[in-house]
Amino acid sequence: MARANEEDTLEAFMAEINQELKTSKPSEGPKNRREEFEREDDIESFMKFHTEKLIAEQKAAALTGKKEEFEYDSDDNPISKKQVEPLPPLNHAEIDYEPIDKHFYKEHPEVTQLTPEEIKQYRKAHQIRVSWTTDEPPPPVKTFAHYKFDEILNKTIAEAGYTEPLPIQKQAVPVALSGRDIIGIAKTGSGKTCAFVWPMIIHIKAQRPLLKGEGPIGIIVAPTRELAQQIYSETKKFAKPYRLKVASLFGGMQNKKQQIQKLKLGQHIVVATPGRLIDIIKLKIIKTVRVTFLVLDEADKMFDMGFEPQVRSIVGQINPNRQTLLFSATFKRPIEELARDILTNPVRITVGLGVGAANEDITQVVNVFDTEDQKWPWLMSRIGNWVQEGSVLIFCTKKNVAEDISNRLNEQNFSTAAIHGDKTQPERTKIMFAFKHHNLPVLVATDVASRGLDVKNVKTVLNFQCARDIDAHTHRIGRTGRAGEKGVAYTLITKKEANFAGELVKNLQGAKQYVSPELQQLAMKNRKF
Repeated sequence: MARANEEDTLEAFMAEINQELKTSKPSEGPKNRREEFEREDDIESFMKFHTEKLIAEQKAAALTGKKEEFEYDSDDNPISKKQVEPLPPLNHAEIDYEPIDKHFYKEHPEVTQLTPEEIKQYRKAHQIRVSWTTDEPPPPVKTFAHYKFDEILNKTIAEAGYTEPLPIQKQAVPVALSGRDIIGIAKTGSGKTCAFVWPMIIHIKAQRPLLKGEGPIGIIVAPTRELAQQIYSETKKFAKPYRLKVASLFGGMQNKKQQIQKLKLGQHIVVATPGRLIDIIKLKIIKTVRVTFLVLDEADKMFDMGFEPQVRSIVGQINPNRQTLLFSATFKRPIEELARDILTNPVRITVGLGVGAANEDITQVVNVFDTEDQKWPWLMSRIGNWVQEGSVLIFCTKKNVAEDISNRLNEQNFSTAAIHGDKTQPERTKIMFAFKHHNLPVLVATDVASRGLDVKNVKTVLNFQCARDIDAHTHRIGRTGRAGEKGVAYTLITKKEANFAGELVKNLQGAKQYVSPELQQLAMKNRKF
């Protein structure tokens, strides 16, 4: 019944959007309003100025040795200064910890029968590399049946749309279920969230039930609230059938008072950003004595953001006999040192062509045009095929261009909506909800409005207008090619944009993508190229 109500609400909302789009007329406001609308998204411009200012302050603090922390957005840009003091050390010798059951893996006969050569070739075929010091870890599985999950978890996984485990899941889940600590080197969108959520749920179910005033048993720490929100949503999906309670601890969604009230009810799993988790532990709202499963996701980003002391202090509050899973996109020296300090006999699992390798699941195509007017016919000749393949995400830098594209596509019967800095947060949330649930096939967005967007089945990304810099470009195209799916990212560039063409060529070459003669020729006009 709840699902039906949700669909009815969504259908009503989409009907409302479509009606507004049909009846909307071009603004006839004052000239200065039109000029303002035609400029780049004001929020985007402000964020860029504000970010550059804070980055300068951050560098100055580093040079002078000041211990000044910053809060960051989903792009890892500093957005405000904040003092986050690490937690004081804990004397574990004074705490009487309960025994922990960490070993739940029973190898499927079909996996046991694999020869060493078959295991080697299977890992190679799925770009899985495994290393360990002592005690060989279990081999990867091939199917969900090999996990021997119970009926509840198998059903929830099937309902989530999984038909076969992804490479990181094939190897990391058996290792985690066998009780081992893990260093997971995997890119965003690889499916790593489920690689730690599924074992965590099984681990929690095997422990003594929580008593009043106890909890959590599992803690997941992520660098940004956007990533924490995504992990929280995914965790709730799989925990709910078992009636396991999941709480979120990060800014922007609920206020701290609401989060505290929820925590006092007792939670099995807490998903948090470092700063908010430290605040709650200091207030003694949660007790870490029952925590036996710890996940640090995107640890490299947390370190890049200056959270190393905070992360280490959080780990220091938790039972030394815990199971710890550390995931990172890179394995730089600080992460290596952290792993050495906090993990016990870990198994290192790397998925992909190498640390920092480009996402080969994304094919990049760049088209060079003489004028802006040539872009629209090009788009119309392709949009029909794109929406048949999956969701389409179109990026613009100007608000009026985003609205214009959205309106024109709706006139051609392509259900579309636009999000940008002029949209209210409730409007953005409704549109994002429709797009994420595949009830809105085409979304047009400026960069700032799409931060934190994580949508499965985005097959096509179109940069209708070039990004303001190569970092924003990389952020845009990363919205496709997620979780092992293939995707295509198109970029439309005019001959006036020689400077960006130079950056684009370098980016394509670094990602081993095709560079057309037209783009190469345009880039040559950039003196710095």
